[in-house]
Amino acid sequence: MKRRRRQRVEEGGKRTIIEEPGRTIVQEKGARPVIRADETERMRRSARDVRSEKRRDGGNVTIAVRPGGIEVFSEFDSSGRLTRRYRRGRDGRETNFIDNRRFRRGAPVHIDLGPLTLRMPRERYIVNYERASDDDIYDALMAGPVERLPRGYSLDEIRYNTYLRDRMRRVDLDTVTFDFGAWRVHPDQYNRLERIARAIHRVIDRRPDEVFLIEGHTDAVGSEIDNLTLSDRRAEEVAIILTDNFGVPFENLVTQGYGEEFLKVPTLQAERANRRVAVRRITPLMARD
Repeated sequence: MKRRRRQRVEEGGKRTIIEEPGRTIVQEKGARPVIRADETERMRRSARDVRSEKRRDGGNVTIAVRPGGIEVFSEFDSSGRLTRRYRRGRDGRETNFIDNRRFRRGAPVHIDLGPLTLRMPRERYIVNYERASDDDIYDALMAGPVERLPRGYSLDEIRYNTYLRDRMRRVDLDTVTFDFGAWRVHPDQYNRLERIARAIHRVIDRRPDEVFLIEGHTDAVGSEIDNLTLSDRRAEEVAIILTDNFGVPFENLVTQGYGEEFLKVPTLQAERANRRVAVRRITPLMARD
């Protein structure tokens, strides 16, 4: 993957852009790099028919057809940012998942939100997947924000602001880990995702428009850029397994990698427990028109 990267520097060295197949990494001077994946790649791997159409404003819309003729529309602006996602059934009724049209392109995504003050037992806030019951997992995914928020946020604000995501409980899928330097999940681990898939199905059976964030992580060995893309691909891989093997609609999922930023075990050595994914429901954080 590194051999296929292209790199350029902008604004007199203030910003470095690294492009690789399916992903773009942006490194602002003095800040941590962030990564954005091409959302259509996951759709192409899971849908029977995917097509893209150019729009007059320079953006495009991707239409993915699911079994039964259900169409999922994902609208992107000219920079590749996802601005809207909705589903249209055979009866013409639409279900809206993401609507970021009110947020202008290029708007700052970093927000002034302080750290969380946790007022519940930590084991309820971060659910240990291996020890939790099915109801524990479901309750964590159904719960609202642990602190009241002043407004609704864009998907990019949610992806790139730790303190905002921290307002939602999460499930650490610590029974699914990865080999060093790899993003594939071994097939013998697929069945370990069945319970989280079942919980997600319970939620969307009640509320079909719910959105879940799949977060990818690495250990601290290797470069920051390599770990960032590795973690992003791990999140995508788990999302694809949830869809292809357990029937979770791909439109209810978004993915994001965080590299080595959030180590579960604080060590600079190779540590399998740090090579993991986590899941949280983000619908209550999102602004929708």
